[in-house]
Amino acid sequence: MNIYFICTGNTCRSPMAEAILRSKQIEGVDVRSAGVHAVDGLPISANALTLIEQSDMPYTPVSTAVTAERLAWADLILTMTSSHKRLLLHSFPSVAEKTFTLKEYTLPAVGGDVHDPYGGNLETYRKTFGELESLIEKLKQKLLGEEA
Repeated sequence: MNIYFICTGNTCRSPMAEAILRSKQIEGVDVRSAGVHAVDGLPISANALTLIEQSDMPYTPVSTAVTAERLAWADLILTMTSSHKRLLLHSFPSVAEKTFTLKEYTLPAVGGDVHDPYGGNLETYRKTFGELESLIEKLKQKLLGEEA
């Protein structure tokens, strides 16, 4: 299964989500990330990089923009916010059936958005990283059929 995490600039939330899921090493799962307003090749944020490296996780060091070809690769598209989802579906309506917010997919009764740490200090990033770790653990359980 190919999973694509989407945020705004692909420098904070989606690269952290990609690294966390990649670190789970789930057989048959490939993961990438991109941003709805990203530019290819920009470095991920220093605080995101610090947390990923402290956790010794494999990561993609630069940003990637969303394209139709890249979306076609994905079996499941998980956005960080409902506004990312709306923007994606406005531009690429054909991906509607495989697009969800991360919280909508992992916590359907709760929903909501993943907090954006952009511009925050390391502690702000750490809170978002922890939120993503919890959500991606739920995603892993769902992928492996281990839901409670």
